[in-house]
Amino acid sequence: MKEIIRQIIDASPEKMISYAEYMELALYHPEEGYYIKERQKIGKEGDFYTSSNVSDVFGKLIGKWFAKHSRNLGLPPSFCEIGAGNGRFARAFIQGWNDLNDEKLTYCIVEASPYHRKLQEAEFNGLENVKILYASTFADTGMKQGLIFSNELFDAFPVHVVEKSEGIVREAFVGHDNGQLKEIIVPVTDDRITAFFTDQELELAEGQRIEIPLAFEPFIKSISANLTKGLMVTVDYGYTKKEWMHPSRRRGSLRGYYQHQMHHDVLQHPGEMDITSHVHFDALKLIGEKYSLNFVQKMRQDEFLMAAGILEELAEHNDPNPFSEASKRNRAIRSLILPGGISQSFDVVIQAKGLDHTAGKLF
Repeated sequence: MKEIIRQIIDASPEKMISYAEYMELALYHPEEGYYIKERQKIGKEGDFYTSSNVSDVFGKLIGKWFAKHSRNLGLPPSFCEIGAGNGRFARAFIQGWNDLNDEKLTYCIVEASPYHRKLQEAEFNGLENVKILYASTFADTGMKQGLIFSNELFDAFPVHVVEKSEGIVREAFVGHDNGQLKEIIVPVTDDRITAFFTDQELELAEGQRIEIPLAFEPFIKSISANLTKGLMVTVDYGYTKKEWMHPSRRRGSLRGYYQHQMHHDVLQHPGEMDITSHVHFDALKLIGEKYSLNFVQKMRQDEFLMAAGILEELAEHNDPNPFSEASKRNRAIRSLILPGGISQSFDVVIQAKGLDHTAGKLF
């Protein structure tokens, strides 16, 4: 992967590429990209954990939540997961749906990785009352109404990296020297970056570095253009504009995860390392509203799970056997809602199109 990147840098007129181009290659190159290659990425043998990998409670609860509200919202039994990982969330969601609703569910998956598709298909063995559809983009699903869901999707979007020094906003590019990838800092010339700062009313402090997710807008625009009525639920970690300005975040949030170790230098191990940055929640909200995908609510993941009824999932009795399924399930539920648990690092953003005031009746 590093050699591929060096060749692309050499072929570019300026002998450098943006961080967004670097991330697109390192994560999504059709042969050597991190998310495309056949290797385990989630769990103990991978590089990171997700909520759905901790327990099937997470997926089942969201499946039940949609089963409860789809009819009230006038939505068909149609669900789309964008980036379905190893398929464990999908399996749990379908089971949760089937627990409360006997309508046949259409479950669409937008997935670029053949390896992940193979893992997902293995999870679907034995599932009933569901039609599984695969597509390369949301537009290709043909879904016009329903619920669109993603878990840790936007944090993996390619981003541009900028910083302010000597009163000038500059962009960091990626070049190479003596076989090693390196940063090259030049003044910003991309009008889209300037427009992002203007639209978001964002002003950097001297010495501050931040990531700019220009890929948000075309993605959200496409979602809204193909959705006539429904919800988009985003689970991810990120900051509001005010939180971005905290001194502790002055060096931005771009980082890599390699074998459960965090690395600030994401130019190491391209194709072998997950690369991520925190989501601009205010940008997600404002860009959504620009394209009629209106903001409904943002809440921390543990608050969302509590409101969605996770306590009802706790077994009514204590099982003295710590290895029983009931005990394991209860421990998983507690890990999702107790202070210091994984859910306190994530937020749930709900946006709606074509639902008027009914979307406010979700809890």
